[in-house]
Amino acid sequence: MARTENQGPADGVTPHLSIPDRRAAEAMDFYKAAFGARELARMPSEDGRLMHAHLIVNGGSLMLHDEFPEHVGPDHRVGPYNGVTLHLQVADADTVWKQALDAGAAVEMPLQDQFWGDRYGVLKDPFGHRWSIGAPVKAPT
Repeated sequence: MARTENQGPADGVTPHLSIPDRRAAEAMDFYKAAFGARELARMPSEDGRLMHAHLIVNGGSLMLHDEFPEHVGPDHRVGPYNGVTLHLQVADADTVWKQALDAGAAVEMPLQDQFWGDRYGVLKDPFGHRWSIGAPVKAPT
């Protein structure tokens, strides 16, 4: 079956975020404001929680849903930091950085020129997920 533009990328790895406290719809709005995400799908459950959503962020797919603790063990609850960082490689890190801060992200590691040649920093979104932002500024030495 051929893929259409609205389906998003077919290959690669797609992060799938679990959002605590019934805030998945709010997270979608944040990702749209912070990173220019485009919504492809939204499927609510019968009890009003968001069962599945699909966004395109910076050309890649991102799926998310409200937490459903009744379907997973206690070790799968979303915590303050789950060890995962979502990385966005962009043309202009300063613009994306400011846009994310304006939308409500918090600085984890300041945006600055790094020794490997990128302008790079790390943000935390209001839902506990870490996002790194990078843009090339020069060839690594």
